Amino acid sequence: MSEVHTEAALDGGVLETVERARSYLLSLQHEEGWWKGELETNVTMDAEDLLLRRFIGVDDERITAESARWIRSCQRDDGTWANFYGGPADLSTTVEAYTALRLAGDPADAAHLRSAREYILDSGGLEATRVFTRIWLALFGEWSWNDLPVLPPELMLLPDWFPLNIYDWACWARQTVVPLTIVGSARPSRELGVSVSELRTGRRTRQPDSWLSWAGAFHGLDAVLHRLEKFPVKPLRGIALARAERWILDRQEADGGWGGIQPPWVYSILALHLRGYPVEHPAIRKALDGLEGFTIREHTDEGWVRRLEACQSPVWDTALALTALLDSGLPADDPALLRAADWVIREEIRTDGDWRVRRPRLEPSGWAFEFANDNYPDTDDTAEVVLAMNRVDHPEPRRLATVLERATVWVTGMQSADGGWGAFDADNTQTLCEKLPFCDFGAVIDPPSADVTAHVVEMLAARGLADSEQARRGVRWLLDNQEADGSWFGRWGANYVYGTGAVVPALVACGLPPTHKAVRAAIGWLVAHQNADGGWGEDLRSYVDKSWIGKGTSTASQTAWALLAMLAAGERGQAVRRGVDWLARTQRADGGWDEPQFTGVGFPGDFYINYHLYRLVFPLTALGRYVEVTRHEHTG
Repeated sequence: MSEVHTEAALDGGVLETVERARSYLLSLQHEEGWWKGELETNVTMDAEDLLLRRFIGVDDERITAESARWIRSCQRDDGTWANFYGGPADLSTTVEAYTALRLAGDPADAAHLRSAREYILDSGGLEATRVFTRIWLALFGEWSWNDLPVLPPELMLLPDWFPLNIYDWACWARQTVVPLTIVGSARPSRELGVSVSELRTGRRTRQPDSWLSWAGAFHGLDAVLHRLEKFPVKPLRGIALARAERWILDRQEADGGWGGIQPPWVYSILALHLRGYPVEHPAIRKALDGLEGFTIREHTDEGWVRRLEACQSPVWDTALALTALLDSGLPADDPALLRAADWVIREEIRTDGDWRVRRPRLEPSGWAFEFANDNYPDTDDTAEVVLAMNRVDHPEPRRLATVLERATVWVTGMQSADGGWGAFDADNTQTLCEKLPFCDFGAVIDPPSADVTAHVVEMLAARGLADSEQARRGVRWLLDNQEADGSWFGRWGANYVYGTGAVVPALVACGLPPTHKAVRAAIGWLVAHQNADGGWGEDLRSYVDKSWIGKGTSTASQTAWALLAMLAAGERGQAVRRGVDWLARTQRADGGWDEPQFTGVGFPGDFYINYHLYRLVFPLTALGRYVEVTRHEHTG
């Protein structure tokens, strides 16, 4: 069939959609070769930044005013703040936003704070907030340290085989817990400049757990620790605090941060400050300067606003952009792809990190999510990088091959004992720390997940290792962890649409036929959850409320995830066509898509992300693959 007839069969509208999206994505590439979309979260980042600055004495009127303006702009009509677009009100987020605005000078009797206060008091007040919120309040004497769980610095002295040692925690939790052991042992209290005591109800919000339960046992242990905290063994306490301090300093990254994410960054600053480091000490100065690189300033009708990204995702975004451009038909030796490939090669991590505790004989390699996070490369980024770079026609093929082989060995070696892959550590599956009273927010361990395991398995197939023992074990893990309804849980993306969209292509790449019962069950689930408008969407409430599973407003990224699974499984019928039509119909004139919904996940049930590039790279990938399979079928 001629090219003209092929394009007619494809529908010129889809081809134009692909071309517009590809041009738009190319226009967003940085001159150094990378892509980075904004990583949008919630206002706790901005509230805690203001609280940090007040605590260490680096307040700035402009920063305070601009941050407060941003926080106010995110308040909803009912006076509350949520953790994601369109989500329910969140008590702790609302309390932190309220406190930050009081710090910024907003009077308690202002209308916007009165409405927030009504919600807070109706929801249980300060007493019902999460531990992290109450830690911030305790720093300013608005909560008692006696009423917070104890995290003794002596945790640092536990060997890595002992229960509750710091390497039993996920890397993001570990990097937060270590500085908090210093903060909690110091029990500081400084002036906030205002009081938020009006947010107290005076009510006790929880009944004690039975001593026969893990929760009750650990609450009992916490009570004992509180007593011991009054009379610590001074030589031991000193050794533990010094070890925690050294641990923090050893893990400060080139950009001044810790782990490339906000929580350990700010708590490490607090910890070092409380250990006597002045603001002008190089470690703290570097950390504060580094935070400016995570700052976005925009001019609005109300004036300048300032907001912080909780993290940045250039490696992840660049890998996904490479895949999208390749799938859209861009030649594998296009200069834009080669610039990106060279940047990615330079970002390979060749130093040891915490992952070596569980895998001491593995040669370092891999990629981190961020510009600077060499202590914590992760298997998910590495898999996506290898998948993309494996398809680039690089002018130095031996150089590229060496890097990809080294990375493949590293990520393969990070397989957990059960056959799956976690994101940052192998065998990070001990659940004991989840029982601690401290752990009432966010995931604190990093067990294997379906989406990460799928990406690694797909990578192994692309590297010609589909029949390897590691790939076979990974496939078995995926089959064993399929939900009864045919879907897969999405750890790092929302939610079952993301998990299913990742797993089906991986299984097919590893040789499972589209007729396999697991694949058919997954496709049946996707078809059953397609929206009437032809798209797919899943609200983040599906992590806590099963009635939301597979349900939500159609989004560009989630529609693309569903299409990727269906195309991999050989589907070409009405459901696929309706999904493609939805993407073509909703594309903006500039080639992008609108997507205010959050479809990324930090901690299921607690912390969510809107990756601003998701709305472009995933639709381009899905539409590019649709064009390719349709063209192939018409010319075959």
